[in-house]
Amino acid sequence: MKKASFLSGLLFLCSFTILAQSLPHSTPEAEGVSSEAIIKFIEGYSSDKHELHSYMLIRHGKVISEAWWKPYAADKKHTMYSVSKSWTSTAIGFAVAEKRLTVQDKVLSFFPEHADLKDKPFLADLRIQDLLTMSAGHEKEPLRSVIVFSPDWVRGFLNYPIAHKPGTKFLYNTLATYMLSAIIQKVTGMTTLDYLKPRLLDPLHISGIDWESDQKGINVGGWGIRVKTEDMAKLGLLYLNKGKFEGKQVLPAAWVEEATSKHIDQEPDASEDKKANGQYADWLQGYGYQFWRSRNGAFRGDGAYGQYILMMPAQDAVLIITSESQDLPDDLNQVWKNLLPAFQAKALPSNPSGLKALAAFNASRQIKAPVSSLQAALPTKSYLLGTNPLDFSQFKVDSKGTLTITTKDSTQHEFKLAQGSWATGKSNLVGPYMLRAARVDLAKKAPFDYAGSYRWIDAETLEITLLYYESPHHWTITLKGEQVSVVNSFEPQNEIKIPQRK
Repeated sequence: MKKASFLSGLLFLCSFTILAQSLPHSTPEAEGVSSEAIIKFIEGYSSDKHELHSYMLIRHGKVISEAWWKPYAADKKHTMYSVSKSWTSTAIGFAVAEKRLTVQDKVLSFFPEHADLKDKPFLADLRIQDLLTMSAGHEKEPLRSVIVFSPDWVRGFLNYPIAHKPGTKFLYNTLATYMLSAIIQKVTGMTTLDYLKPRLLDPLHISGIDWESDQKGINVGGWGIRVKTEDMAKLGLLYLNKGKFEGKQVLPAAWVEEATSKHIDQEPDASEDKKANGQYADWLQGYGYQFWRSRNGAFRGDGAYGQYILMMPAQDAVLIITSESQDLPDDLNQVWKNLLPAFQAKALPSNPSGLKALAAFNASRQIKAPVSSLQAALPTKSYLLGTNPLDFSQFKVDSKGTLTITTKDSTQHEFKLAQGSWATGKSNLVGPYMLRAARVDLAKKAPFDYAGSYRWIDAETLEITLLYYESPHHWTITLKGEQVSVVNSFEPQNEIKIPQRK
């Protein structure tokens, strides 16, 4: 029995080593978690609200379970949206340690070229710390009004009215994080990503990542980083272990403590019951330096549509999730309901059958292509498109199993399609994305991995799915007679109806 248990564990570890090689691995039971509890936890995510793309669970510094939903994969980057903020905060931590700046420094002092704005209310009082804690003082977040229409985001931010004394009122402010990135570039002469490379990325053995930049070459800071699941885990371990990685002090422990402590309440007047049991309780535990405090003594990096680095000090655990979620509160409720009780103080007895079941469960994860009982080849047909927010000018499908999207600049992008399954390829077309309209260099990150599929809803209705699997999102294109529509998966209720032109 001992030999069988050892061999099962060895096979389990070997299967994981293929997926992610640089972090140490163990079995769940050896680290005090049952394999069955992990399966129950993942199965708790309802598919009608949550499309999981990957997870990685770490206990006592070792990966004990991980999975990717094919075609998502361990070696693929994933758009992390606002988890980017925690990476930007880390860059500020290094700059503080190197005495390049302090969190009490005034923001305007870094931008003398905009000194003509100094008399705007409260602007001269705005500190780096206020940017870090989402307390810049704005009444409304300036993000979209600046990133879509302004050629100079720094000036756009500085020129935006400040209605409240900085440091006194929480308002989630992605452009404030952009300003932190702009300050890093000012004081170092490097982009935030380049600045982090020798200080963070190299010590953590992270490579092959990228970050969107604005028209001036400044990493956007508050979003736009694309990293792998394991890269997220490494950052989580760094913060869980007070700045240490592989026994080396990479980031000062004092900064980790300061960055992950509560500096401001999101809703100061919220009742204790609302903070403990309200729908958005995990968004009312206080905010640090681009880290959210969470219930149960945890803290996290948090990105739109369900991207998480959840650090649980009391359990000595880190959980990474990448996904497209339509119910963010439930993302974390599932952790507290099904995973938190599974952490035990001591190792559990070996569990060969449970271990085998977990390995099979993880290996079988996949995003299933839409299917239909109606089987028919693609027709050859073109659709000339009128004005639309996606800047598409033509769709063309052909019997060879391809969709060609022509954009308004006359560039053609060809996608392979399979019926009821996925055909994979690469495309230079920027895919579905909440911030697709921003003036950034995302197109320079091409080519992008995609998976294409089609099905017939009925004899007249063709549905095409384009899954961009380095992002959380996909497009659903419906062609019915002369009717054309597109749905961004992150806005499933918003059908973009595109008129045809003659």
